[in-house]
Amino acid sequence: MKTTRHATYNLNYHIVWIPKYRRSVLVGDVATRVREILHEIADEKGLEIIDLTIQPNHIHLFVSSPPKHAPSLLANWFKGISSRKYNHRHADHDSEKIKWARGYYAGTAGHVSSETVEKYIQRCQNS
Repeated sequence: MKTTRHATYNLNYHIVWIPKYRRSVLVGDVATRVREILHEIADEKGLEIIDLTIQPNHIHLFVSSPPKHAPSLLANWFKGISSRKYNHRHADHDSEKIKWARGYYAGTAGHVSSETVEKYIQRCQNS
């Protein structure tokens, strides 16, 4: 359970995206650097990466976010910022650049027990 000034939350999103044309480019040093960049983005944006799996032709990101961020914003941040950072620092030729396909998958994960809800209500009543 996490909190902000005005919310108690447990929002976890599973986001999956692929390189353009589903090319198998996410291997070796490329995968290592992309992993580092995704963690940098999470740190900069105040997000928690719960799990991250980089396959040669797709990325599975399980991330926790405050309620103020829509899943579409998270996907846009991770995809947009990661390609810009990678391409700026590591791609000398167009053929080396990472380009993401347009779409993505976003799903929610997790559950709330009745005990968690009761604790929240009790805490609100006591404040």
